[in-house]
Amino acid sequence: MSASENETLELAKRLAESFQGQEVVFLTGELGAGKTVFAKGVASGLGLEDVNQVCSPSFTLVNIYQAKYPIYHIDLYRLRKNSEIEDLGWEDYLDRGVIIVEWAEKLKMELDAIRISIEVLNDETRKITIKQ
Repeated sequence: MSASENETLELAKRLAESFQGQEVVFLTGELGAGKTVFAKGVASGLGLEDVNQVCSPSFTLVNIYQAKYPIYHIDLYRLRKNSEIEDLGWEDYLDRGVIIVEWAEKLKMELDAIRISIEVLNDETRKITIKQ
């Protein structure tokens, strides 16, 4: 449970501090649930100095940040077809850094990933479920 954006950031930061550099993080939740906030927390936990540069890559589709390990931040929100997702070539990033995928429920492939579900309970409170 997270009662604030700051709590969500801290939870993600603590999770990422143990990463080895090849993790895949799938984020799911409705629009405005806090997926990008969670991504900022992961980046912070990986040592990214300015987490304010972490933004939802809805239009660019992939943002890359340099931290302890490269961070590949992918947003599938605007993609409708599986072929569009496949054309991204995001699989090329596997084993090259930490991959964070927002709207991961759109992926049709099975992959070993840390699955984070964020459910909005009210304006501030989120239920965050982590499956590793």
